[in-house]
Parts: sequence; structure tokens; C-alpha cells
Amino acid sequence: MKLLLHACCGPCSIEPTRLLKAAGHDITIYYANSNIHPAEEYEHRLATLRAWAADAGFDVLEGPYDPATWEACAGRIGDAAIAEIEQARAKADVEGECAGEREDEIEGPNEAPSNRCKTVTETNHGDVSPDGAPLFASATGSATPRAAVLSVDPARREARCRACYRLRLEETARVAAERGFEGIGTTLSVSPYQYTQVIREEVERAAAQAGVAPVFEDFRPYYDEATRESRELGMYRQNFCGCRISDLEAAAERAERKEQRAAAKAAERAAHADARAAEEAARAAHKAERAAYDKKQARKRAILKALREQGK
Repeated sequence: MKLLLHACCGPCSIEPTRLLKAAGHDITIYYANSNIHPAEEYEHRLATLRAWAADAGFDVLEGPYDPATWEACAGRIGDAAIAEIEQARAKADVEGECAGEREDEIEGPNEAPSNRCKTVTETNHGDVSPDGAPLFASATGSATPRAAVLSVDPARREARCRACYRLRLEETARVAAERGFEGIGTTLSVSPYQYTQVIREEVERAAAQAGVAPVFEDFRPYYDEATRESRELGMYRQNFCGCRISDLEAAAERAERKEQRAAAKAAERAAHADARAAEEAARAAHKAERAAYDKKQARKRAILKALREQGK
């Protein structure tokens, strides 16, 4: 089949193209990824894909890069979810402060209530938190949200990713129909971090809409091999999916893992603290005993030497 294969990046293309080619498909790679942020990251991934594809013998077509459209269809879902988390946390913070102030009023002099005791609705309409900090941030980060993006409802996260898949796969299917391709596929399903079933549904939906055949395969069993090969080839390997929100999510995940490792090390040190203290005490006692023995022997040698001198 003459197949237009949507590709998210070079490393994720290695195994899907090998398997699809072995199945008899005539593959052209289509790079349609308006989700990738910032533009420098988009260009870096495209350059990596082109360099690998040239060596592997695949043509690469580039789709339009339209971040504004991605923001309108997928970015807004992520922003809305983050905003809800931010407002809920801000409200909890304000209520906590108000409770503290009420306790102060009972125990201390009467004072005018703080402006921060207003409700979130009263103080916060729009895209800033009660303390004036912007809620959202770019991947390179002029500002970062106080909310951990990972706290967003998983259903909202899936909805954001579905909208992102749909945008890119509909574009792939449209181009496939216009240029005489028989079917479409995607390399997205090689990643264990993606929503595989959602990808399948969106491939099938986009293909049906454009009148081409859907070619879907779950490539996740080949992820480790793709990782190994891409590392051996020295390919650029990004550490987040692509969009600005996934960049924040990945950063939060890395920070969380770092904290967990530090906590585990601290717990291990605490658990073995008594044993280490006993070992150190034993070493110190042995060292003191050795020093006392050496001092005693030195005195003996000095006495013997003095006796020998007297005998002469």
C-alpha cells in the first residue's frame, strides 16, 4: 500500500518504518506536528528525522507548522484544566489564611480583614493567580504555574492528547487523499507514554473522513529496541512529548523522581544510622587501643635503650 506515515520524530520512526516496510508498504513520512514547542525544538526534531530518513531511504514531507491552531484545539483544554487546579488551590490557600485570621481575631485585637480573604471568584478572573503569578508557561518558561501539571484530572489530559492527535492525523489524512496515497498510519503508537487506544481511534476516524485506509499497529513492544538503536546512532532524543504542557509535565515528573530518590536515600541512611554509629564507635575504640599499645611499646623501647646505655 502507498502509505503516508505521520511521524512525531526520528527515534520513534525507526521500528515502525522497518515493520511497515517489511509488511510491503511503500512509505512516505509526513512530519505534521504543530504541537511541538518552541519552534527551535520543532526544527531540531525535523532535522533529526530528515537526516535519519535520508540514510534509511525514506522521503519526508513537511506539513504546515501552525501552533495557533494547536492552541485553539488542544492547548485550551490543558490551560482550562490547569486553571481549575490553580483556582482550587488558591481558594484553599485563601480559606486557610481566613481561618487563621479568624483565630487571631478571637485571641487578639480586632483588625480589618485582609483583602486576601476575598473569594477566588472575587479576586481572580482570568489568567493570573491571587498572588499575581501567571497561571501558564511556555516550555522555555517566562513563568511557571504553581500547580503541578500532573495533578490535572487524567481524563482532561487524555482529552488534550486526543485533540492533539486529531489535529495532526486529520492533516495527514487530508494530504494523503490529495496526493493519491492509499492509507495513513502514525509512529505515535511506539511510545508507551501515549494513549494507544485513542491513537487507534483517531487514525481510523481521520482515515474514514478522508476516504483512505487506516493502517494502525501497536508498536510499543518495539520501543526498547527503537531506544537502543537511536542511541547507537547518536540521534537527538527529546525528553518530553512536544507541547508546552507536556514539557511542564515531564519536568514535574523528573523533579518528583529526584525527590523520591533523595527521600529513599535519606530513609536508607536513617535506617542504618545506628549500625553505622556502632561501626564508627568500634573503629574509634580500636584506633584508641592501637594508639595506647603503640605508646606502651614506645615506653618499653625507651627503657631498654636506657638500660643498654647504662651497661656500657
